[in-house]
Amino acid sequence: MRLLQTLARWRSRWFPPLSLGTKGERAAAAFLKRQRLKILHRGYRILGGEIDIVAVDGRTLVFIEVKTRQSHDAGHPAEAVDPTKQRQLSQLALAYLKRYRLLDHPARFDVVAVTWPAGDNKPRIDHIRHAFESTT
Repeated sequence: MRLLQTLARWRSRWFPPLSLGTKGERAAAAFLKRQRLKILHRGYRILGGEIDIVAVDGRTLVFIEVKTRQSHDAGHPAEAVDPTKQRQLSQLALAYLKRYRLLDHPARFDVVAVTWPAGDNKPRIDHIRHAFESTT
C-alpha cells in the first residue's frame, strides 16, 4: 500500500492533472482532425496574444478560438468570444498572414465551444464555422 501511495505522489508531482482549458484544446484539436482539418499550429504565440489553433480546411486557412467550460451557467462558451476578443484575434491573424506571406489566401475564423462537465469522460463539442468576420 505504501508503494502505491509513493507512486501516486510521484505521478502527481511530475505529471500534474491537465487544466480544463488544456483538456478542451486537446479535445478540440482531435475533433477538428476527425473533421479533416489539417492542424498547422496549436497555441501559436505572437506578440499581442495567442491563436489557439491554426488549421487548413481545403484551401482555406482557419484561425480557431477554443473556449471550454464545465457548464452553460454563465452562457454558452462561444459567447465569451466578444467583440474585443474578435478584434484581438483579427489582429493576430493578420500578423500571422503577413509573417508567412499568406495575405492572398482565403481565411476564416471559427470557434470551437467545448462543454466538459466535471466527472464526464467526454465533452460536448460545438464547431462554429465562420463565427465572425475580421475586424481589421
